[in-house]
Formats: sequence, C-alpha cells, structure tokens
Amino acid sequence: MIANDITLNVDQLNDGNTVAEAYELSDRNGNRSVYVGESHALDARDTITFYRTFPTPHGNFKGVAKSSAKLTEDVQVTGKDGVSTLTAPMIREVSYSFPIGVSAADVLRFRQRGIALEDNDGVMDDLNLRLLV
Repeated sequence: MIANDITLNVDQLNDGNTVAEAYELSDRNGNRSVYVGESHALDARDTITFYRTFPTPHGNFKGVAKSSAKLTEDVQVTGKDGVSTLTAPMIREVSYSFPIGVSAADVLRFRQRGIALEDNDGVMDDLNLRLLV
C-alpha cells in the first residue's frame, strides 16, 4: 500500500533546484487511491490518482500487472475570445504493463528510460507545445 503522505521533489524550472510538493491521501477505494496537493480546492484540482489492475493468467503465461498514475492540475487559460479566463485541467498519465516474473532490475531500467524521455526537452517540447509526432 502506498503511504498516506507523498512528497515529490520537483525541478519546476528544470535548473537542478527542487521544490518539495506534498500530497496526502484523500480517498482509497478498491483499486484506486487519490492524493491531494497543498493547493487543491474544490474549484482548483491538484491531485495524483493511482490505479492498479491485477493480472489474468492465460495458458502458461502468468499475465500482466498493470498500474498507472495520473496527475491533474487545474490552471487558468485565456478563452478563444482572447478576453475571458477559464479553468482547465492539465493531465499527465503514466501507465505500466509488466509481465509477471519480470525482474526488478528490468522494471527499474525501463522506468529510468521513461524518465529520460520525459526529461528530453527537445522531444517533449515538440510533442507537447507543437504537437509534432
């Protein structure tokens, strides 16, 4: 079970300096847990949601364990009229599917590759800011 309190050390400006962001458990229900950040409010979400799906064996294959984490943060954006301000969510989802029996070393290496992709500003800026694929 994930701890009731989570602290993320976030390099907000990508300059090597981190800021601690704290989240606390808000709701745990079956295969889902929701954590809220310090800035969370009813009209401004700041959440992390964790999900899990247990494996289903097929024949000799032990199945696939699936897990994911979803970050949601509401931000203010200008409406298409160029004047009004609207609240809209930024959403970031990370999902994993690992075959049962994979080594912890292989999982770590795979996660680190994902982190390296996320931290590649050239690729991610093209994808996120210009929708280039």
